Amino acid sequence: MKQLKMGNTNWRVSAVALGIMRMEALSADDAARTLEAAHDAGINYIDSADIYGQGKSEEVFASAMKASNLNRDDFYIQSKGGIVIDPNRSHGSFVFGQRYDFSKQHLLDAVDGILSRMNIDYLDTFLLHRPDALMEPDEVAAAFDELQLTGKVRHFGVSNFNPQQVELVQSACSQRLLIDQLQFSIMHTGMVDQGIHVNIADDRSIDHDGGILDYCRLKGITIQAWSPFQYGMFEGTFIDNPKFKVLNEELQKLADKYHVSKNGIATSWIVRHPANIQVILGTMTPAHISDSAAGADVELTKQEWYDVYFAAGNDLP
Repeated sequence: MKQLKMGNTNWRVSAVALGIMRMEALSADDAARTLEAAHDAGINYIDSADIYGQGKSEEVFASAMKASNLNRDDFYIQSKGGIVIDPNRSHGSFVFGQRYDFSKQHLLDAVDGILSRMNIDYLDTFLLHRPDALMEPDEVAAAFDELQLTGKVRHFGVSNFNPQQVELVQSACSQRLLIDQLQFSIMHTGMVDQGIHVNIADDRSIDHDGGILDYCRLKGITIQAWSPFQYGMFEGTFIDNPKFKVLNEELQKLADKYHVSKNGIATSWIVRHPANIQVILGTMTPAHISDSAAGADVELTKQEWYDVYFAAGNDLP
């Protein structure tokens, strides 16, 4: 599988990562088959968060690793923290927070909990999950320093942050932030739209994210794309959805040309962008992992990339 350079490290990571949010619903044996399918597809990166399945996803991951033919060195392992769960509203894979908390103690406790549940000694990367309005950068920096000094975390990043929020964290931290994990897909293209519609007075010209796409490119920060096959936030997939007939016809045409699935083309569309974007798959189905990951090795032409963009309902000014 195509590999990417992660941030400013010398890591070569797979262009597709496996997110384990839904792993809480699997048995250890089924989860082991999921991990083995990911590894067989060339995936060497795991993404988690302490809130996934209210912690159960990470517990199942640990059991799955034990039941599989894999070992710790087969994957870069990443998790996220900073959201305090609201147990009254959370169930299964649907988890809601009662607040965000970037205090030093909460971040230290979050990592300890992650390591215990995943049965590992360290995380390759730890991300701040969503911006905490009450964030004190010095507290974050103190937590990062202790986590790195004790060997519990190698590198750090953020998730769903705009450029000024990244800068605020970076101003206090000695560690260079490697990652910003952001929602991005064919049907969630705001980061691209506003760049194309610069100086145009229409809805697509509105910059909701502070120019985060170009910022990450300038700073050498790897973007990780979550929900790569979704429209809206959690409304569903656009693949084979009759609401998106034109898009699916275009995806099928390219899938036939390149001998991959429509999911594979949706993957290749993200990877084709020159911003060093890693795609995070959320599926737990081995066949779906394989056919989606295969798209990472398809290089769409520039016209094909734009044709998919148009088929999704976008235009050029």
